Amino acid sequence: MADHSSPTGVLAGLRVLELGQVLAAPYAGAIFADLGADVLKIERIDGGDDGRRMGVPFHHGDSLIFQVFNRGKRSAVLDLKSADGLRALDELARDADILVHNLRPGVTDALGIGGAAMCARHPRLIYCELSAFGHQGPERLRPGYEPLLQAFSGLSSINGGPDDPPMRMGASLCDQGTGMWAVIGALALLRRRETTGIGGIVNVSLLETGLGWGASKIDALMNQNQAPQRHRSGHPDFVPYEAFESADGPFLICVGNDRLFAKLSAALEQPDWPGDPRYRDNRARLKNRVALTDAMTAILTQKPRDHWLAALEAAGVPCAPIHTVAEAVAHPQVRALDLIQPVPGSDFTLTALPVSFDGKRPTLASVAPGLGSAGGVGWLEGSK
Repeated sequence: MADHSSPTGVLAGLRVLELGQVLAAPYAGAIFADLGADVLKIERIDGGDDGRRMGVPFHHGDSLIFQVFNRGKRSAVLDLKSADGLRALDELARDADILVHNLRPGVTDALGIGGAAMCARHPRLIYCELSAFGHQGPERLRPGYEPLLQAFSGLSSINGGPDDPPMRMGASLCDQGTGMWAVIGALALLRRRETTGIGGIVNVSLLETGLGWGASKIDALMNQNQAPQRHRSGHPDFVPYEAFESADGPFLICVGNDRLFAKLSAALEQPDWPGDPRYRDNRARLKNRVALTDAMTAILTQKPRDHWLAALEAAGVPCAPIHTVAEAVAHPQVRALDLIQPVPGSDFTLTALPVSFDGKRPTLASVAPGLGSAGGVGWLEGSK
C-alpha cells in the first residue's frame, strides 16, 4: 500500500468498493485511488465497465477514457444477478469503508443492495449513490448522461454568446463534479463515523451538481428576478471583462474594479477614460458596454497580442492569452505544476489530481486494471 508519509498515501488503509460505469462513480474511485485508498472495482461479467469500449483501443484493448478514470484500481468480476455474486459483494462490503456506485436507478433496490439495506447489514459502511436526477422527486428513476443533465439543469442555456444556440460545455462538469461531491460527502461521513461508529448514505447527482455550478445565476433569478444573459466570454457584472481581438489573436482582459480600469486606460494610452462620465465607474461602464468595447477593439486590433499582454501585465491589469489545449499544456507554468504525470508500468501520461499536500502532488499509482485482474474477490492480505 501507499506510504503514509507521502501525499499519495493520505488515505492509505481505506477500502473502497466501486460499482462504477463510464465516468461519475469511476472518477470518485480514481480520486480515492490517487489518494492511496485500496479501490476494488466490481465489474459485470459480460464485458465490464462500458467505459472500456468508449473510443478506440488505447491500452491492452481498453479506451483512453477508461485509463483516465480507472487508474490505480483493482478489478474483480461479479454476477450481481446471482445469489453467489450478491453474497460475495456482501462479504466485501463487510470489510469495506466506502461503497460508490452509479448503477441505473432502481437496480440496487431490486437486487437488495440499495443504501438502506446495505447500511442495515453493514452499519459502518459509507454508501455513496450517484444518480442522474437525484434520489427523490418525480424524475428520480430516470437515467441520464452528461449533455442531458447540462441541458436539464440550465447550464447549456448560459453557455455561449447571446445569438448562439444553447451549447454543451466542453468538459464533463456534471459527471466529474458529481464524483467530487461523492468523495467530499464520503470523507465527511468518515469523519462522523470516527465519533459515532456508524456510516451512512451519501446521495449526489448530476442534476444537483449542474444546479450547484449555476448557483449564482439561479440565485439572481430567484432573488432579483434577473434572468441570466449570455456574454460569450464576458461577465454580466463587470466591464471590460471579456475576450478581445488583437492584430494576430484573441486574449482576455479582466477588469474587476475601478482601480484596474484606471491602469487599463493608462496602458491603452487613454488617460481621459477614467474621468469620462460613461466610464467613471463599473456601473456606468455596464450601461455603456458596447461603446467601451468598440473603442477598445479599435485600439487593440492595431497591435499583436504579445504586445498588449506585455503592456497590460506591466501595468498590473489581469489578462491572459486564449490558449488551445496544446498551448496550455506546453506552457512553463503548467509544466512546473507537475500535473501531467507518467503512469507507472506504461508508456503514456495522465492528468493527476489538481490538489497538493504540503506542496507535493499525489502521484499516479498504476494503469487501469484489466477486467477481473484482481483474481478472487477478497481484499488483499494486509491491505488495511
